[in-house]
Amino acid sequence: MIVSVVSMPEGIARPTPVSEARERLAAAPFLFVDAELPEEAPPGEQPVAHLLGLEAQDLEWLGRERESVRAEFLGDSAAFVVPAVEAGQVIHLHVVATERYLVTVHRGPVGLVESLVARFPHERPPDAVATLFLLLGEALETYRRAAVQALLEVEDLEDEMFRQREPEQLYRLARLRRTAALLHHTLLPYHQVADETITRRVLNPNFPQERQRLAREYQRTSRLVLTEIEALQEAARRGFGTYSSLVSGEQNGVINRLAIVSTIFLPLSFLTGFFGMNFAYLTDELESGAIFWLLAVGLQVVFLVGALYVLHRTRIWRRLRDDESIDDE
Repeated sequence: MIVSVVSMPEGIARPTPVSEARERLAAAPFLFVDAELPEEAPPGEQPVAHLLGLEAQDLEWLGRERESVRAEFLGDSAAFVVPAVEAGQVIHLHVVATERYLVTVHRGPVGLVESLVARFPHERPPDAVATLFLLLGEALETYRRAAVQALLEVEDLEDEMFRQREPEQLYRLARLRRTAALLHHTLLPYHQVADETITRRVLNPNFPQERQRLAREYQRTSRLVLTEIEALQEAARRGFGTYSSLVSGEQNGVINRLAIVSTIFLPLSFLTGFFGMNFAYLTDELESGAIFWLLAVGLQVVFLVGALYVLHRTRIWRRLRDDESIDDE
């Protein structure tokens, strides 16, 4: 386990042995401690709460793999399992906060903690609770960035579809729709439990005014981020609808062409079949060359000219011509 202790409010971080981190947690008035665990739990791994001197029975889950989202108050402390987005993957950060310290535990390196520590010299949070809300807001920001990036990709895909539709665009849309579902599926349960827990604290008259402001601002940000993810889901669905509409439009164009060809050749096929029948009247009465050219060829030319004229005067021909001009553009 790699432990970093950040002196607050200066925001100066340095690696620290576990024993020293435990001593400072017990005595320091304001401290931020980050514990990085191996990505895979080794056999016989000791509980993180025990190693750091956090002996509360309710913290046995701290650092445990595949722990579900959590947001609860344990007397004078608060415990969270916070989801965040790192490199397209959802990670979970375990957080314990009291009046004196804030402890984060995660498996493998997490950029969220690094960006949070980088903000300390500028933000200079006055206490551990303010640092907690700063951390929760930074986690929401990772979701917001992922949702905005995916939304822009969906809009770019729609523009590409109108210029030239390709089957590969459908697979990219499916990937973005899966991303939207992943963001919504992982954030919504956390949003519900965190909003309920924080609301109870806000409604408590003993909760300080400044912390009520931080809590309300966090709740507002959480709802906005969830709304942006739902907007991404709607945009992905709209993208699939756009793709289907373009496919339907192309199929309609093909059907229109087939209808034109059928309109032209159906009378010709009828005349060819009629004069090809071998019965007495045709063989006895219509056997001269002049009659052949007049009826067989002449009627076909008349029908062909009539069909072309009708098509030219109807909307089908003009619609087909307009579709071709749009495709050329």
